[in-house]
Amino acid sequence: MDDRSRLDRVTAELSPPFAVVDLAALRANAADLVRRARGKPIRIASKSIRCRALLERILAMDGFRGVMGYTLPEALWLAATGVRDILVAYPTADAQALARLAADETAATSVTLMVDSTAHLKLIEKAVTGVRGRHEIRLCIDIDTAFLALGGRLRAGARRSPVRRPEQAVALAVEIAKRPWFRLAGLMAYEAQIAGVGDAPPGDPARARIIRLMQSASARELMVRRGRVAHAVRQIADLEFVNGGGTGSVHATANERAVTEVTAGSGFFHPRLFDFYRGFRGRPAALYALPVVRRPGPGQVTVLGGGYHASGPPGATRLPQPYLPPGLRYDRDEGAGEVQTPLLGLPADELRLGDRVWFRHAKAGELCEHFDTLHLIEDDALAGTAPTYRGEGQTFL
Repeated sequence: MDDRSRLDRVTAELSPPFAVVDLAALRANAADLVRRARGKPIRIASKSIRCRALLERILAMDGFRGVMGYTLPEALWLAATGVRDILVAYPTADAQALARLAADETAATSVTLMVDSTAHLKLIEKAVTGVRGRHEIRLCIDIDTAFLALGGRLRAGARRSPVRRPEQAVALAVEIAKRPWFRLAGLMAYEAQIAGVGDAPPGDPARARIIRLMQSASARELMVRRGRVAHAVRQIADLEFVNGGGTGSVHATANERAVTEVTAGSGFFHPRLFDFYRGFRGRPAALYALPVVRRPGPGQVTVLGGGYHASGPPGATRLPQPYLPPGLRYDRDEGAGEVQTPLLGLPADELRLGDRVWFRHAKAGELCEHFDTLHLIEDDALAGTAPTYRGEGQTFL
């Protein structure tokens, strides 16, 4: 039985639109991440999951430890539900959430905040001043990992932290050490230009060669610099962890002696953007079905909804992939629409009103912002449901 027939049969009693997660594919992807991590623990990036039940399932598997959250309110909510060891990957300016963190012993011992400047320290201090029974706040320094060439005129990588060199990290660590209510727990250095950029873009061999050259040079430079930064900061603070990597770079980052843990998120669902890597192959685990509601003409169908564009630079790579039946494509003049999406191609002639078209999102967790429930598939049957963050009434961004 092909994938489409299986999916249609297993979900026959469900009315689209709906989203599913294939648990066997999820487990296979998780096992491959563990293999590539070479014994180092993997922290789960919650923004790529956005479903508490699935986070708990993965944390129960061997090889995984801790969560990388994306907002402080999310981290406080997860801590209140029993999740421990939550690293918030992005700095916060939420004064109310900071005050809640300082006042809650369980949260304060479970959550680590990201900082990259003394301005962050001052902002946190101001927010927690006057909190009764305030608790020590755990901090992590974010290190810039961008690859620079031609004297800095060429840059590859996310624009995040201003802390790049060992002396800059040490200076911030010293400022943290001066403040009795702060404790420096770790360092994070996420190499977005390697972990999040596929090195095998389809139909563009010249660009692929450029990406590979950049990534190779960046990995060599970062291995040395990340090690020096970690060594220098360890002279100031007793670090619990040095975090690095992402789904696309787990296997390389795990080889660095300075790195004590790696992060992965998208690799569990394996969305469309992660098809274009040479170093690993995943199984699409998260899909969603949209119903055919029109047949405008030969070789054309229209499905309900579908405008689930992914974040990042605008373009075709951020559109969902019409996945099953294979061979469908978007109308260039309409793309993926808010309430309806035309699809073109020979397979359209075989589709009737009410049939499903299965899609893959370009990214991972953003899919869950459009559905309140994930239907779980085990083998050839539905195995229950799991609410997304939105299904639990939580909208953090």
